[in-house]
Amino acid sequence: MKPSVVTIEPSFCKDCSIRGSSVCSALDASELRQFEHLGRRAQFAPCETVFSEEDIATSYFNVLDGVMRLYKLLPDGRRQIVGFALPGDFLGMNISGRHNFSADAIGAVAVCQFAKAPFGRFIEDRPHLLRRINELAIRELSQARDHMVLLGRRSAEEKVATFLLSWRERLIPLHGPSNTVALPMSRQDIADYLGLTIETVSRTFTKLERDGVIEIIHGGISLLDPARAEALAAA
Repeated sequence: MKPSVVTIEPSFCKDCSIRGSSVCSALDASELRQFEHLGRRAQFAPCETVFSEEDIATSYFNVLDGVMRLYKLLPDGRRQIVGFALPGDFLGMNISGRHNFSADAIGAVAVCQFAKAPFGRFIEDRPHLLRRINELAIRELSQARDHMVLLGRRSAEEKVATFLLSWRERLIPLHGPSNTVALPMSRQDIADYLGLTIETVSRTFTKLERDGVIEIIHGGISLLDPARAEALAAA
């Protein structure tokens, strides 16, 4: 099934709720009007593939709404989730010309999709936009390094506590500070991100709730004892 695609209408970029945190935040009003003609809005249904690993990268994607899972399939068939993309994230930049991971929509997802060639021409004489893209690439690299450290944590409690705190931090620019943490991804997604089994993740959530660190609520968790969670994450 092909994603639903619509042309970006005039003023769409100007009124975009995530413009301040996205790649186009570097553009002035005049540049933004030109930029609008480069993109198209695409919508993906839950579990629909946005792009697949090793496919030729013909487009870039600026996430507008929803959450994506980013993953690689290992030679033995297991799935390793390497990250989760949120509104404002910019996907598709790579050196090889092919996607180095796959991206699926967790729930409904909306993106701005830009064809690679015209986008490349647009940034050629706009060093401020290139700097913004570099900033996003550095942020992505930092998240990848944090994930490597996370996989090296000793216990499941440490891994889960670190994940919950880092995910809460990533949601702050979108929803503001809160101890209620929405978790749109499944327990299996979390397990595949942390390098654990789904049974271990479920047991760990239950233990953290029993110990008064979190409360499991519909669609996420409530962080009851942030200091205890931070102590586990720092262990």
